[in-house]
This record gives sequence, structure tokens and C-alpha cells, in this order.
Amino acid sequence: MQDAARHWNAVYETKAADQVSWFQAAPVTSLRLLERWAPPGSSVIDVGAGASTLVDELVGAGWKDVTVLDVSEAALTKVRKRLGERLGAVTFAAGDVRTWQSERTYGAWHDRAVFHFLVEPSDRDHYVATASKAIAPGGVAVLATFAADGPVECSGLPTLRYDAESLARIFGSAFSLEHAEREEHTTPFGTIQPFTWVVLRRV
Repeated sequence: MQDAARHWNAVYETKAADQVSWFQAAPVTSLRLLERWAPPGSSVIDVGAGASTLVDELVGAGWKDVTVLDVSEAALTKVRKRLGERLGAVTFAAGDVRTWQSERTYGAWHDRAVFHFLVEPSDRDHYVATASKAIAPGGVAVLATFAADGPVECSGLPTLRYDAESLARIFGSAFSLEHAEREEHTTPFGTIQPFTWVVLRRV
């Protein structure tokens, strides 16, 4: 965990928010899928949130139970400063999703671009087990990974690539695949990163 924290703290301490490849001016796809598929009035956790503005958008849209999880304290500090007086609607958790355990359940679990960094089978197994416990029955996981033709590394780290069917197999019998789509993300540097998005329903 220390290595991961050191790596991502260095990223967020040395680069502006709009100078990382995963930067989005607005988390359009995340919001659309959460608003369409999550239960009304749902609680949501953004896993590996980094300095994403998704939490700002959720709070602004009226979500009242939002948790932000990231391994980087530097990223969480940026989000806290940005939210200001809106902090009351947000719970912050510093932790590595490879070892973190949830103490509660959520109606929605959101992960944009974390799962594809889990190259070790044991890390993926832990992630799936944690999500299975943390998502309430009937809740959803809204998940985005690099697509099958996406990058093989990001931020100096190796990544895995997925289509919707392979993600559904990994998450197994605890989840059913309800929706899938492809997104071609344009980075701040003008390159294209293909993503696979899935909505998985906790059965």
C-alpha cells in the first residue's frame, strides 16, 4: 500500500488536475449512468476518485450520501479544498482498494479507471469480494476500464484491458450485466483512450 500511496501522492503533488491523462472537464458518462441506473436517493462511493469533480457534480445534483475513496491523501486534500462549504455531504476515506474493507453498504459503486490497474489476480479477487459486500442487493457497480484496444500502461504502471463480457465473468454470479458501452476519452494531450463501461447489478 505504501508504494501505491507514494506513487499517486507524487502524481497529485506534482501535476495540475488538467495535466493527467484521465482528466475530464465534466464526468458526463459517470453522471449519466449513475442517474439512470442507481436507485433513487442512493448512497454512492467513488472508488479511486483521485481529484475527479464527480463528487462536486453529485452533491450539486442533490446526492446527500457520497463517499470518496482514494489511496492518495494529496488527491483527497485537493478535493476537500475545492468542495469548501459542501464538505458536509461527503465522507472521505483514505485507503488502497487492494486491501480496503468497507464498513457499510452503498446503493452505487463507481470506479472510473482503477480496476484496470489490478494486474495481480489476488488484487482483483479482493476487489470483487469487497464490492460484493459493499454494494447492497439491488445496487449497482458503474465501472470503466481500458477497452480491449486501450493502453497497456498508464502513469508509468501496467494495465489490463477488458470488454464487457470479460468484466461480467470476473464479477461472477454476485452481479448481472445490465448495460455496456464504449467511450473514447480524449486526453488533455489530444490522444484517444478507449474505455469499456459496464453497469453491474448486485443480485
